[in-house]
Amino acid sequence: MFQPRYGIWIPVYGNCGAMNHPLEPRDASYLRAKTLIQLAEEYGFTTTLIAEHIINPRNQEFEQLETWTTAAALAEATKSIEIIAAVKPLLFHPVVLAKMALGIDAISGGRFAVNLVSAWFMPELQKSGIPFLPHDERYGYSQEWIKVVKRLWSGERVSFQGKYFAINDLCLRPRSVAQPHPRVYLGGESEAAKELAALEADVFFLNGRPLDVVREAIASLRNRTRTQSKPLCFALSAFVIARSTDPEAQAEYEYLLELTKQDDRSELLKGVEPEVVMFKNMAKYPGVGSNGGTAAGLVGSYDTVAARIADFVEIGIDTFMLQFQPFPTEIKRFSQEVMPRVRSLEFVT
Repeated sequence: MFQPRYGIWIPVYGNCGAMNHPLEPRDASYLRAKTLIQLAEEYGFTTTLIAEHIINPRNQEFEQLETWTTAAALAEATKSIEIIAAVKPLLFHPVVLAKMALGIDAISGGRFAVNLVSAWFMPELQKSGIPFLPHDERYGYSQEWIKVVKRLWSGERVSFQGKYFAINDLCLRPRSVAQPHPRVYLGGESEAAKELAALEADVFFLNGRPLDVVREAIASLRNRTRTQSKPLCFALSAFVIARSTDPEAQAEYEYLLELTKQDDRSELLKGVEPEVVMFKNMAKYPGVGSNGGTAAGLVGSYDTVAARIADFVEIGIDTFMLQFQPFPTEIKRFSQEVMPRVRSLEFVT
């Protein structure tokens, strides 16, 4: 019987919810990331996502965990969990990134994947002296970039002449353990993002949104031209608050919401590129957590949360990338209380 996959967001910014939670001090260290991913693996989670930023978008003075060194280390520190590293093509030449990814793929024994992100936080590139291309051009750049990377991953000898890159008679060894290549995730709410996902991604990441919005987005993606042989799969980001009863969960939600109101988001919002659709939509879905967070509705009793997960599975979601606070206690609670309830349900997919 089909069962969804569950993953965790590594708290690369310090925390996924309120930055100053009394039971979860802000901590963006590698040690914390390793501890959480090992706990998640023990509790039955099967994937994890490491977002990428050079500087912390919430506050440049806050610590920010580096993605790719962390991914390599976590590959060695784990046994079975999939490790997804976000990558911004503007930061890496495709040949360099392809070789780095092949190294982590080998360390992990084929458990490595990438999340292709075309960038939205302007200061980290502008302060670094890296040109920040216009919105749709970034997706054109990303499309050419991922084409080169995939060909190099496949082990073929690559000669390529494009708008942005010129590769001459190059092959990389060893080939990837994952076949035909490491999985490619891609998300976004713009037309350019959806078009690139239909053409090049294996899995489309949706931000946390209500069920009907997610259903519409999936239908839109499924109606687009697909150049890959396999159908596009779908993953959903969500912040989970599960308790014994709906009122208890709602009370915890209100508590976390009040804590998040203490966070200063002015630096983040000033740095967002104006054409990024995700942030234009944020005001429609206030709540807790990043990338849609509690807008997915995974707030309620254990039975309520399990039923809502089942609703998402039935419209096409097969992977849930989840945020919690405090992380250690809440991933254990989810594993013990929600996962078994979902396993007991029958899905119509």
